[in-house]
Amino acid sequence: MILRTLKERCDPRWACLLVVDVQNDFVHPKGSAGQRGEDLSEAVAMVPRLVRFIAEARSMSLPVVYVRTTHSEWTDTPSWVYRKSQQKALATCREGSWGAEFYEGISPLPEERVVIKHRYSAFINTDLNTVLKAKGTQSVLVTGVATNVCVETTARDAYTFDYYVTLIEDCSAAYDGTLHANTLENIRRHFGLVASSDEVMATWEGLQQRKAAGL
Repeated sequence: MILRTLKERCDPRWACLLVVDVQNDFVHPKGSAGQRGEDLSEAVAMVPRLVRFIAEARSMSLPVVYVRTTHSEWTDTPSWVYRKSQQKALATCREGSWGAEFYEGISPLPEERVVIKHRYSAFINTDLNTVLKAKGTQSVLVTGVATNVCVETTARDAYTFDYYVTLIEDCSAAYDGTLHANTLENIRRHFGLVASSDEVMATWEGLQQRKAAGL
C-alpha cells in the first residue's frame, strides 16, 4: 500500500510509535550526558510532550515500541568504546545501572514492547524489524533522544528497511539546537516526513470523528 500523506502514515492500521533512548543517562541532569556537560534543556522540556503523545497513541490503539540502550563488557568493542563521549570513562547506559533506566514519565505498559539495543540504530542486532513486521507495520513515527544520533540513525535504517518514516520534531531532542534542525532537514530531504505532535494528533482526531460518524 502506498502511504503518501501524513494522515495515511499516522493511521493506526499501518503505524507504530518508536520511543528511542529516553533514559536517565541521556535526559536526567545526573546522568552521563549531563555529567559531561551536555545541554539537556531541550531533552527535559521535550519529555512532557512525548508523554502526552504516547497517551494519545495508546488511546488510538497504535502500537508503542520503546527502544532502550544498554552496554556491557559483553557488547563493548574497541571501536565502540573509543567513541568520543566515552573516552574519559565507560559511563553511559551500563547494564543494570540507574542511568540505563527509562527517564521519569516513560513507563511502558506490560503489553508494550521494549527493544534492547547496543548501538545507535534500533535495527542493528535487535528484533525490532521482526516486531514491526509481526504487527503489520508499514510506517514508523520516530521520537526520542538524541535527534542527531540514535533517533536519526534509527530513522535512516527504518527507511532502508522500507518503512515510511515520520520524525516527530517536538517529541525528539538533541543537545544542540542546530544539530536537531539539521537532522530534521535531512529527514525531509531524503528519508521521510517531519511533523509536530499536534499535527499527528489532529489526524487522529479526524479519524475518530469519521469513525464516530460511521464513515
